[in-house]
Amino acid sequence: MGQRRWLITGARGQLGSDLRRLLTAPGSTSGLVHAVGSAELDVTDRAAIADAFRSFRPTVIINAAAYTAVDQAETDEDRAYAVNATGPAFLAAEAARTNTRLIHISTDYVFSGDAVRPYEVGDSTGPKSAYGRTKLAGELAVRELAPDHGYVVRTAWVYGATGGNFVKTMIRLEASHDTLRVVDDQRGSPTWSADLARGLIELARSGATAGVYHCTNGGETTWHGFARAIFTEVGADPARVLPTTSAEFPRPAPRPAFSVLSNEEWSDAGLTPLPSWRAALTAAFASHGDELRAG
Repeated sequence: MGQRRWLITGARGQLGSDLRRLLTAPGSTSGLVHAVGSAELDVTDRAAIADAFRSFRPTVIINAAAYTAVDQAETDEDRAYAVNATGPAFLAAEAARTNTRLIHISTDYVFSGDAVRPYEVGDSTGPKSAYGRTKLAGELAVRELAPDHGYVVRTAWVYGATGGNFVKTMIRLEASHDTLRVVDDQRGSPTWSADLARGLIELARSGATAGVYHCTNGGETTWHGFARAIFTEVGADPARVLPTTSAEFPRPAPRPAFSVLSNEEWSDAGLTPLPSWRAALTAAFASHGDELRAG
């Protein structure tokens, strides 16, 4: 094929920022990159999507745009649906029409969170929150409208150097609290957004067939275990992080108790597994520690 033309939506967020950085790094041979935030391309605007395809003529789209305010979505589901479902549908329809590869980012929240083993890509979904319902609707739209060109990649517990996230919150609270209580009854795989971005770029360049994939850092822990590891990375005593339960921190939207995703389909497609979550956390602090500590 000729030179790739990458369209990255949601390019001001954690993942989108890393995608833009990796694809435009000095010496990169990625091709042309058009990385846009919501102010430059509103994915809920069908005419704007069509115009972006006409003017830029992408060969690969990575849709990192999403409504991610999980609690707010409980009372703002229409807006969440527009961004998480209607927008991906517009992208998928254009991708199918123009023979363009579309990689759409989804989430562990499409599952019920009641499992006791890692979720496989074909397991039954059953979201318990408005956010999860809208993300599932986006998945279904991509698979229906672009069956030969659409890739749905579910991930979980993402943190990055850009924007707010759990790691930055823990660092901030470590500096202001003698002890912290963090839930120990939710289990998942913390995922460094730069690792995820590299995986998505590999997928875009691969011969993998269209379909659903899971991509997270390897291994699993709880939020409590994750917080203790963060304390260790900043030289604080992890014993200051105390376990508690989700019941003690009620939220408008229910959180999945179990969010571990099986990456087997990813590996079976010949794609490189991401490093373990613990090794990734150490690497994140080595490469972007100043940004993580700055909040």
